[in-house]
Amino acid sequence: MNSAPQKKAYETQEITVTFESRRCLHATECVRGLPEVFDSNRRPWIRPDGAPADRLAEVVRRCPTGALQYTLADNGAESPDRPTRITRTPAGQLVVRGELTLYTEEGQRAETRAVLCGCARSQLQPYCDHSGPCGQ
Repeated sequence: MNSAPQKKAYETQEITVTFESRRCLHATECVRGLPEVFDSNRRPWIRPDGAPADRLAEVVRRCPTGALQYTLADNGAESPDRPTRITRTPAGQLVVRGELTLYTEEGQRAETRAVLCGCARSQLQPYCDHSGPCGQ
């Protein structure tokens, strides 16, 4: 497995949205929230110029896994939720939002949102990748 994070960036003058596909669990919050920006049948599938930057940032924050992230040109990166919240799904995954430091194969990562594996079978530890029973 390639352990280096592979993020793709989609930019306008006001906002940059990044997508790390290996962390996406297809919650479809983005597609439901802004179908004019996020369309998996189109290439490129993210068109950040399809909505105002503040609305786009709001929808990106709905991504539970952190696969989608953003940086505003005038305000910087996303602010973490405070206090940090951890919720266990019925399948055992941990949905975490807040100011996070995660230790991964590629090193320490600062995060604001993540879905963590609850069964220890993910190939993307500590993130869930749906390969084990907690992702079913």
